[in-house]
Amino acid sequence: MAANAACTATRPATRAAAPGAAVDRYQIHPEHQSFAACLPSPPPGRPDVAPTAAIFLDVPGGTYTIGHQGEGFCFDNELGAHQVLLEDFQIMNRLVTNGDYLEFMQDGGYTDFRHWLDEGWAMVRAQQLEAPLYWLKHEGAWCRFTMQGREEIRPNDPVCHLSFYEADAFANWAGKRLLTEFEWEAAAQVYPPQQGNFADAQFYEPRPASPNLQGMQQLYGDVWEWTYSAYHPYPRFNKAPGAIGEYNGKFMLNQMVLRGGSCATPQDHIRTTYRNFFHPDKRWQYTGIRLANK
Repeated sequence: MAANAACTATRPATRAAAPGAAVDRYQIHPEHQSFAACLPSPPPGRPDVAPTAAIFLDVPGGTYTIGHQGEGFCFDNELGAHQVLLEDFQIMNRLVTNGDYLEFMQDGGYTDFRHWLDEGWAMVRAQQLEAPLYWLKHEGAWCRFTMQGREEIRPNDPVCHLSFYEADAFANWAGKRLLTEFEWEAAAQVYPPQQGNFADAQFYEPRPASPNLQGMQQLYGDVWEWTYSAYHPYPRFNKAPGAIGEYNGKFMLNQMVLRGGSCATPQDHIRTTYRNFFHPDKRWQYTGIRLANK
């Protein structure tokens, strides 16, 4: 896909405009220059990669042990390892991409109430949503605003900055569904993640799946994956003493679980049992979508 000239990435300016000069709406205010100096350098130019076909991989049904076991650090919300019984299911081999999501948008996804949960549809109407957070129209073309400034939409990169409502609406439009957190963890046992795009790489943007690799990709890193599981305690949950106990237990209401980490997650911080959680309307994190067959 050729770069759209209107959306070519540029480093935001750090000088104030001269009196009477036109001001770039993305220019950094002089008072914020110290913050601008802390931003990562723009990533080197990346050649577009071929799209990776969406393939649904089998995960056999059966009894799976969910939750942290053994030694090593974990949060209290991962404890209480227990067994769950799952039916056979199929999980997509990669994350949903910008190109996939653009099809949803172009098909009227944000204007068709049939795809949306009631709360999600109310949010779309109240906030007049028509795209993921940080997407904007510039000279008639969709672009993304990143830490490096305005950039073109890369169709094969994972879509991110979505609410749970948007993830669920996309899944409904596609005739698919979101995984439960138990299914996600079971899939990680069947297809153990070996690597991922984490904060350690200092790229801080999701990267596309590789069309040259077979099997499961992107279970770790890139974007946190919304699941259709409410954030509830595991069996025998006990709030940890001290400050850690203030981090999890008191938030086990009205939030949804996300799995897998993101491009802003340190690699040594993630585990297949790690349970992140956000309210379903939140979009600021690197949050995205992986589908399952119905």
